[in-house]
Amino acid sequence: MKTLTIVGIIVLVLGIAAFMVPLPKSEHHGVKIGDSQVGITTQHNEKIPPAVAGLICVVGAVLLVAGARK
Repeated sequence: MKTLTIVGIIVLVLGIAAFMVPLPKSEHHGVKIGDSQVGITTQHNEKIPPAVAGLICVVGAVLLVAGARK
């Protein structure tokens, strides 16, 4: 297989996965007074916007077709 075709397949798979797999995000909120620190860590999952995931899929498909034509 050609390099461009392999890259196209990888980008296309990542684009499809972006629709389904949320990315974890952690934030630390706290107050530091002297040597003491009080805080809490929050974690939530965010998905990539569908327009961005769709664009990644389109780029992967274009790379796949371009690699197959050469």
